[in-house]
Amino acid sequence: MGRNRSGVLELAVLGLLNGTPMHGYELRKRLYTVLGAFRALSYGSLYPCLHELQAAGLITEDEPEPAPAPAGTARARAGRRSLKVYRLTADGKERLAELLGEGGPAAWEDDGFGVHFAFFGQTRADVRLRILEGRRSRLEERTEAIRAAFSRTMGRVDSYTLELHRHGLESVEREVRWLNELIASERQSGGHDNISEKESS
Repeated sequence: MGRNRSGVLELAVLGLLNGTPMHGYELRKRLYTVLGAFRALSYGSLYPCLHELQAAGLITEDEPEPAPAPAGTARARAGRRSLKVYRLTADGKERLAELLGEGGPAAWEDDGFGVHFAFFGQTRADVRLRILEGRRSRLEERTEAIRAAFSRTMGRVDSYTLELHRHGLESVEREVRWLNELIASERQSGGHDNISEKESS
């Protein structure tokens, strides 16, 4: 894994474990279901990441008693392997706060933005706004690049390729509009969790 992808996975794991301790399989499921933009990550990277975080003292593992199997079954006779439950340490909580405080370009890019956004509820308001504005700026640059490419290729490619360019442009423009709404909401809320307020109303 590249350095940026490794940092994104570290943030995702620490952020999820901050909510509740989990065993590895449950953590895999949470990564898949909660972090939609993160699904492309190879889950073969998860366990090496867990070992690295544990070696660094950021997480620890408990080995709970295995659940009892019905008496007399082959499984009961052989015994059941317990699942390791991972939890954050105090150092892990400090590291998570450090990662959540990073609002630079790595948090704006495709690999990092979705994961940072998933933990906006744990992120300071000024960092949230900086990430949103950075992402918008990056997408506006991408929009101009797509438009320029569209203009250059028009008349030289078939209609399907043109539709593909148009689809890409519309997707980026749609995300920019979404970001504009989020940025306006963040500014209006004055640092409060405006999204949560809307959902609870």
